[in-house]
Amino acid sequence: MTAMSDPIIVGVDGSATGLAAVEWAADDAARRGCPLRLVCVVDRWAYGIVKFPTTAGDPLTMHAERALAEAEEVVRTRRPGVTVSAEIIEGLPAKILRDKAKEATEIVVGSRGLGGFTGILVGSVSTHVAGQAHGPVVVVHPGWKDVHGEVVVGIDGSPECEAALAYAFEQARTRGSSIRAVYAWQLPIHALAPEIGYDLDGVREAQQRVADEKLDPWRRVSDVVVREDVVCAHPVDALVEASGSADLLVVGSHGRGALGSVVLGSVSRAVLHHSRCPVAVVRP
Repeated sequence: MTAMSDPIIVGVDGSATGLAAVEWAADDAARRGCPLRLVCVVDRWAYGIVKFPTTAGDPLTMHAERALAEAEEVVRTRRPGVTVSAEIIEGLPAKILRDKAKEATEIVVGSRGLGGFTGILVGSVSTHVAGQAHGPVVVVHPGWKDVHGEVVVGIDGSPECEAALAYAFEQARTRGSSIRAVYAWQLPIHALAPEIGYDLDGVREAQQRVADEKLDPWRRVSDVVVREDVVCAHPVDALVEASGSADLLVVGSHGRGALGSVVLGSVSRAVLHHSRCPVAVVRP
């Protein structure tokens, strides 16, 4: 995980959803002892405006300045002890925030900004950043509240979920929360054929062993209370259900494009859209 001297970077756009992300990021910065950097990206191409020298009366720059001032006031009121800075950058929001991940403890974005459509729960910028950035990306829905004292993390037998586990344990430690580790498995197709004998109890025991082997090393080095939830279900269904009683849902991402480029995996994408709490997508 990135050193704690690196800032938490949060995307600011002047929307209510963006302010929800600022509030979440301010709380996390206070818990983890990180500085907070507010970044507002001016995207002229989105408005069909060819780049031109910025002037004092430039409406896009003025909007960015107002959005940052409002966000900074929210941080100073909510978490006065957090060191906060702000910057305006011109470019494509998704690309700028993705690249900023290289110098951040984590990237925090709202689920949908000013450019979102009403029927889309998670906007294209949030999805792109979560699918492309290396390191943790937290997507925050409006109306979130830390009230449950539980961090949920999705696990499987792959090495890719180690980064998600590391992040989940760090979040639980700084919050004083417990962890609910969800391991979802599905029956093999041929197990549903009655003419083929299949030891389902043996399958369940094998899946339980995989979950235990993944969590035992973390239990040995952490005093965080861990509860295992090994269920026969689709991972999306299990994780979304668990998110209803969580303050944060943490998932890894195994997504790869046709040419090997990093993309957001199908489970992570579905969880982003349907989770009832903030979601952290963590890749190594």
